[in-house]
Amino acid sequence: MPAAISAEVLAKYEPVIGLEVHVQLLTATKAFCGCANRFGAEPNTNVCPVCLGLPGALPVLNEKAVEFATIASLALNCQVRERSIFARKNYFYPDLPKGYQISQFDKPLAEHGWIEVPTADGGRRRIGITRLHMEEDAGKSLHDGLPDSAAHTSLDLNRCGTPLAEIVSEPELRTPDEAYEYLTRMREILLYAGVSDCNMEEGSLRCDVNVSVRLRGAERLGTKVEVKNVNSFKFVRAALEYEIERQIEVIEAGGSIVQQTRLWNADEQRTDSMRSKEQAHDYRYFPDPDLPPLIVSAEFLSAARKKLPELPEARRARMIAEYDLSAQDAKTLTVSREFADRFEAAAGTARNPRRVAGVLLNEVGGRLKALGIELEQSPVSMAGIVLAADLLDEGKISSKQMKQLFDLCFEKAEDFGVVYEREKPEQITDAAAIEKLIDEVIAANPKQVEQYRAGKKTMAGFFVGQAMRASKGQANPALLNELVTKKLEG
Repeated sequence: MPAAISAEVLAKYEPVIGLEVHVQLLTATKAFCGCANRFGAEPNTNVCPVCLGLPGALPVLNEKAVEFATIASLALNCQVRERSIFARKNYFYPDLPKGYQISQFDKPLAEHGWIEVPTADGGRRRIGITRLHMEEDAGKSLHDGLPDSAAHTSLDLNRCGTPLAEIVSEPELRTPDEAYEYLTRMREILLYAGVSDCNMEEGSLRCDVNVSVRLRGAERLGTKVEVKNVNSFKFVRAALEYEIERQIEVIEAGGSIVQQTRLWNADEQRTDSMRSKEQAHDYRYFPDPDLPPLIVSAEFLSAARKKLPELPEARRARMIAEYDLSAQDAKTLTVSREFADRFEAAAGTARNPRRVAGVLLNEVGGRLKALGIELEQSPVSMAGIVLAADLLDEGKISSKQMKQLFDLCFEKAEDFGVVYEREKPEQITDAAAIEKLIDEVIAANPKQVEQYRAGKKTMAGFFVGQAMRASKGQANPALLNELVTKKLEG
């Protein structure tokens, strides 16, 4: 790590952060050929003359990739251009068999979007998106894990031609935490839109970080450094924290920042220099002669807009209003589109949707987390959760009884309805029966009665507990509390 920098020195500088996010689109086939777009196949089996760049092979644009990129653009509030151009981005690297990458340069698919991120003071800030453009992925160089890795680099070209959307932010992020929130929101939106699985472990979402520092109040940007090989949002934040401090340390020591590409070293928790930074003109972009301009018609755009689902922020706001949920519960329930769909389908059949949310998140969710399993593996179905919530809402079972029933569900791997029908616990709601229990408890504890009547009102909890125990947990809690107070005050 850089030498420790005082808070006072850090406060002198303002970081300027921009992110380039590459998202693999969830199409069945590649961007310009019919090869399968699938992770995990045997190396170099999902390839053909087109994605290998063999002489005479011509690309044909995948319409589904255009549709997904358009939906992603709309979800990110971008303006979709009617006419965009595919270009050849020329560079030479072993995993790029054509010697160029089909991409978009000066006329991208979409521009001028934005994402809102939460700020430290509880507000929200809008971060601009410069552009979203389409391109194809390169192959993958394998530097380790194979018998001859010490002497050779191996190539897997299955990924060549995979359709990508590259999303470039404006340099408007100011802290590592903001960058983390921006990526979190973007991933959430793209998952809801259904255009990518955003799996960073499989490389379907990758992020390059651009960062510079300048004195606070300065208008001119500092020299930019790009950090690559950052394969988690956590590492994006850590890489930014390191790089910001490194740059400030260099400047404070009288040095200058060199424009370069650096790699994030996760093992050492630092960035290492990789190469001097290329400029755009080094790539010698020119329009791809084999691909005509991409025209997004009004009809195509309208059809894509109709496929755009309700997005996370809007869904949370609606669910809070419609189901009287807390903001935190709404956030948890909308963590994925599928989870939110399952909750809403269940809530539509329940007496009290808010009660369903509580049972799902606290009773079932807590047990699933403790066991390290997902909702799909739960012995309790959504119908069982609704039944439990309804019985609780109707006062037919107490919260304690419900907990005991859920314990049995998970112990015996049975649904709630099955366990409830067999155990059939009933809540005592007859006031006379509860009063009789309270009278017995009061008669058996005269000392505690004196303490209560002498002003120690917290002793009411003692009597409630004793009476609940005497009822074997079946007394209605609200009625029990009311009658205990009435008896003690009488």
